[in-house]
Formats: sequence, C-alpha cells, structure tokens
Amino acid sequence: MSRGRGIFFIITGAIFWGIGGTVAKKLFQQYGIDMGWLVTIRLLIAGGLLLGVHTCKRGLAATFDIWSHRKLSMQLIIFGVVGMLGVQYTYMASIDRGNAAVATLLQYLAPVMIMIYVAIRKYAMPTRKDLYTAVLALLGCFLLLTNGSLSQLSVPPDAVIWGVLSGVALAFYTLYAVRFLESYDSLVIVGWAMMIGGAALSIIHPPWHMGAANLPLEAYIYLIFVILFGTMLAFWMYVESLNSLSPKESSLLGSLEPLAAVLTTVFWLQDSFGWVQWLGTVCILVMVLFLTVKGEATLEKA
Repeated sequence: MSRGRGIFFIITGAIFWGIGGTVAKKLFQQYGIDMGWLVTIRLLIAGGLLLGVHTCKRGLAATFDIWSHRKLSMQLIIFGVVGMLGVQYTYMASIDRGNAAVATLLQYLAPVMIMIYVAIRKYAMPTRKDLYTAVLALLGCFLLLTNGSLSQLSVPPDAVIWGVLSGVALAFYTLYAVRFLESYDSLVIVGWAMMIGGAALSIIHPPWHMGAANLPLEAYIYLIFVILFGTMLAFWMYVESLNSLSPKESSLLGSLEPLAAVLTTVFWLQDSFGWVQWLGTVCILVMVLFLTVKGEATLEKA
C-alpha cells in the first residue's frame, strides 16, 4: 500500500469520524436516542458488514482463521474491548455530555500520548518534526476548545474527563492494531473488534432496547450515516492506513477529525465559533500539510 493511499485513507476516515460525531449529537439531542444503545448497535452492524465484505472477498475460512490462533485471538479480544469499545464509548459519552467538537478535540491528545510512549519505549527523544507537529496539534486543539481563554470552557467536567479518556483509548487502539496487520486483513481485524466490543456492551445496553420510539425517517437516515460512514468506513480506513503510515503519522493526520467536527457543529448545529477558534483550525491544517509534504517520512514506526 502506497504512502499516498494511506494518507488519503486516514484523511477521509477522519472526516467521516468527525462528521459522524456531530450527527450522533443530533440524534442524542433532538431524537432522544440513548448513547449506550447507539454505541452497541453501530458496533454490531458495522462489524457484521465488514466481516460480510471480507467473507465475500476471501471466503468464510479466512474470516474465522484468526480464532484458530490462541494468542492472537486473546489479543483480538483485548483490542475489541479496550481499544474499539474503549474509543467508541468514551468518545460518545463525551459527545453526549458536551458536544462533538469538544469530544473530538480532547480525543486528539492521542498523538502526543503516542509520541511519549514511543520515546520511552525506544529510549529516544522525539524528532524536531515530531515536536513541531505535536505543538501545532495541541495549540490548534487548545484554541478550538477554549477560544483562547480557559474561562470559556463551557462544557461539563465529565465531558472533559470522557474526552481525555477517549484520547487514551485512541492511543492504545492505534498502537495495538499494528500487531495484527502483518498477518490479517484490516477488514477482519476491525470487523471482529467491532463485533467483540458490541457484544460486550450488549450486556449492559441490549440492542433491542432502542430507548426512543416513533422516530421520523430523517432520524433513521442519520443512524445509517453514523453506522456506515462514521463507524464502519471511518474505523476501517484508520486501521488500513497503518499499513503504510506509522501510528504517529496516522494519529496526527487524524487531527482532521476535530476540524470536521467543529465545522459541522458550527455550520449545521449552529454553535458559536470565535476568530481564535478559526486560528486553531489553521494550526491543525498547517500541521497536516507539514506532515504530508512529499518525501517527508521521517516519523519512525512504533
């Protein structure tokens, strides 16, 4: 897989992920959809679809082969519960208690967490490029979140806590996924991880308990978007990008997710947006451009 294709996948997936968060907020706010139920149903349906696609391409045996390896199957269960479900639940909880923009911005503390982990693991200081991109990502997120003043942090503390936890979960998800890609297709890994996470959450939030009745057609269209684009394609593209990009690169390029979330929150849900937040938007765009300059592939694989 070429580097250019990997960059396309992570950028497209990040945009789908960000927009999906805003659509989910509308489902919570306007239609009374239960957050836990939405996480369960989106994981089960999206995971089932991905496994179905893989089965059509490679056959049933290839889809289930990973379960014949005890060590890998145990790692897959960990990835599904801690990684996939961890990212999905904490992210949606932050959206439910705050808004999509804040949730995605806090989630993108993940690149810095990954850089710290890699530096400790390799006993090496981050490169100059690592530091530049981390500063731009953090500065952009800070400006977008606060509009330049901590006193303007207008979300409940629990939304911030869930958002930071989603950053931790995303860092784990990004680093842990790499171990599977040498042996298995990303469709299998993401599909099974979603099914595992959805099955685990079904114990608390059964998929047959929607928590809302008499939904209009518009709400079902939003649900389909969240499941297909904001979940299935977003997560598959993210993991697929790791075939040609390092975890640090994928997590940094994924910072387009908060940009997409902020823009849709402002122009679609009509939340306020100050000029300092636009400056934060520019920081994230400059970071993405800086990272994707042709021939610049200095970030090492974790």
